[in-house]
Amino acid sequence: MNPLAQLMRTRGHRVQGSDRSLDQGKHQELAARLRGMGINLLPHDGTAVRPGIDRFVYSTAVEADTPEMRSARALGIDLVPRPALLAEVVNTGWPGVAIAGTSGKSTVTAMLGWLLRESGLPATVIGGAGLAGEGGTSCFTAGPANGPVVVEACESDGTLVGYEPSIGLVHNISRDHAELESLRAQFGAFARNCSRLLVNAACPEAAAVGRRFHGLSYGTASDADAGLEVISVGPDRAQGRLKVAAGVVTLDVPQPGLHNLENAAAAAMVAVELGIDPDEVARLLAIFPGVSRRFEVVGVTASGIRVVDDYAHNGEKLRATLTTAQAGLGRVVAIFQPHGFGPARFLRPELKDLLPGILRLEDRFCYAEIFYAGGTVAKDISSRALAADLPAMLRCGYAADHDAASRWAVAEARPGDTVLVMGARDPDLPRLSRSIFAALARA
Repeated sequence: MNPLAQLMRTRGHRVQGSDRSLDQGKHQELAARLRGMGINLLPHDGTAVRPGIDRFVYSTAVEADTPEMRSARALGIDLVPRPALLAEVVNTGWPGVAIAGTSGKSTVTAMLGWLLRESGLPATVIGGAGLAGEGGTSCFTAGPANGPVVVEACESDGTLVGYEPSIGLVHNISRDHAELESLRAQFGAFARNCSRLLVNAACPEAAAVGRRFHGLSYGTASDADAGLEVISVGPDRAQGRLKVAAGVVTLDVPQPGLHNLENAAAAAMVAVELGIDPDEVARLLAIFPGVSRRFEVVGVTASGIRVVDDYAHNGEKLRATLTTAQAGLGRVVAIFQPHGFGPARFLRPELKDLLPGILRLEDRFCYAEIFYAGGTVAKDISSRALAADLPAMLRCGYAADHDAASRWAVAEARPGDTVLVMGARDPDLPRLSRSIFAALARA
């Protein structure tokens, strides 16, 4: 929501907004930045929704019966879901680019934003994760109104069908937020609306969409139109070569993991389509600073314990993050906090089968208690039950809160280990990662 608010403000609109996390004193740096732009931040209690507001833009992550939603409906204000406004921005871009997929789209969008900014090509970029070290919770650049627009297009709320981009990319499709059958229909509608479609040939579901709608494919599959040759995926960097029509893009990415090499290939595909020279793409990706909470290394202690903060929250993201960490020399000590009671119920059967196949006997894994963001939800499941789902030989831990999670990690970690903190939505997870690192550094 916040990059959209910033964009509307830079385009001359008066903007106000609210969020219950701001009422709780969280995201203070972001709040200061928004206020500095002239955006009014008001209590999330409905009192600020008054006549004279032209459009009420809301996140579908917020319940329909919140005070603000009720006030907007009572006043007859035009209700606009966040993705609908985002689609308007994309559909009027010249060109408009939409990055879609159930995993990796935030990183691909951030990589592409980095390439556009550093190559000097003015563009509007809106994504869900900011660049590491730049202090933002999202990726945002305000470009000219008649210039290129690049956005992260999310499938979680069923609104991919509203995008009509000049260039659309489907990086992957896997079970997340909804079952595959529902996702296939949504991604198919998205692909139909793309003037030019790019798909990851290494993902069977994405490749099938590409064949159906005559997309240009990229990736490690042998039949990809733009083949990706993998040279190395870790433990510190990912390296490969992407063969595009304009030449070969050498990929030497400062972030490890096959998934990051695939992310870089996707970003390179779009960058070349937008006219950036392949050699320039290669040069800039080699110094890409990374993305906040995407395998972000918080620090390494004197005894060689590496602490990593990551946004992983679904099956494929957990697989990618855990296997990337396992490419290091030591054990993996992992904490995972599910990002809501509904997602925890949805993921439970998958995680019960997935984690025993990924975790090694020497690794350690702990479920932190489910994150509650507020609102009316059924709290009928606990991370304690998720921990009990796993085989006893894995010795899965349970932490009732962040203090308990920190104590567990410090007790389990040994010299040379990688400590992973994983989860979405909770703004306090980065603080947990830093507290673990500080405690380990003192030990």
